Amino acid sequence: MLVQVRPYAPLTDLEPCLKIWRQASEVGHPFLSSEKLDADAIKVREIYMPNAEILVIEVGKKIAGFIALIGDFVGGLFVDPEAHRMGIGRRLVDAAKQSRAELTVDVYAQNENAISFYGAVGFREIGRKPTDDQGRPHPLIVMKLGEEGSAIA
Repeated sequence: MLVQVRPYAPLTDLEPCLKIWRQASEVGHPFLSSEKLDADAIKVREIYMPNAEILVIEVGKKIAGFIALIGDFVGGLFVDPEAHRMGIGRRLVDAAKQSRAELTVDVYAQNENAISFYGAVGFREIGRKPTDDQGRPHPLIVMKLGEEGSAIA
């Protein structure tokens, strides 16, 4: 089956990407309530998606995930839970590396699978934040690709 990474097309890709965001968020962020995810979904749709450079990955003709970049910052990387552990996330990071000298990402400290994933693709912890971007008491781990620091894998 053909797997390809391509630029995001807002008119046709927004809804499939939002569906993946929600499903992956429910799996990776079970500490966020449905109400919090509903509120976040509005920001993702209206603020984050329109202001990011996004690459999607298709398996066959179906979007299986996307990476949203804001400069050198990975604002989000989400993979359809049905496609987890199939190399989709790694392919998205590899595609992002083609146009960036460096990459950083903030990962929820409670999301052990994401921490392991980013460690496996070469990110290292460079700092921590006590709250998430919404000011909620969910600590974040700041990671940088290839940075010499504590390896998390």
